[in-house]
Amino acid sequence: MKIDGTVRGLSDAADRARTLEEHGYDAAWAGEVNQDPFLPLAVAAGATGRITLGTSIAVALARSPMTLAHTADDLQRHSRGRFVLGLGSQVKAHVVRRFSMPWGRPASQMREYVLALRSIWSAWHEGTPWTSRASTTATP
Repeated sequence: MKIDGTVRGLSDAADRARTLEEHGYDAAWAGEVNQDPFLPLAVAAGATGRITLGTSIAVALARSPMTLAHTADDLQRHSRGRFVLGLGSQVKAHVVRRFSMPWGRPASQMREYVLALRSIWSAWHEGTPWTSRASTTATP
């Protein structure tokens, strides 16, 4: 059995993650509820050395795949391989109102988004070329 905890805020991310690790937790997760999930995880990565760190939800359709690829890749390196990227599409009202992005076909958009991320990372780390089709999200 694995036990996970959460890192909720930027100001206490280091202390919270360190405490979770000291108490034997396996992972610390940050969700995109009221704030960006990546900054607390970057702080937590610097304060810990063992636990897995990840996004319980990062809203994919509100971000460019290239921008997210950079953020996730940076966190993966900064955490020395302990970062896990969890993505979600969110609901129409949040995507449109909160993030000012168009709403389309979330299932197909997420599929293309994940393919784009994989293609970008493959190009960076394995030197494989990617096509423009795989490097953009589907549009509505």
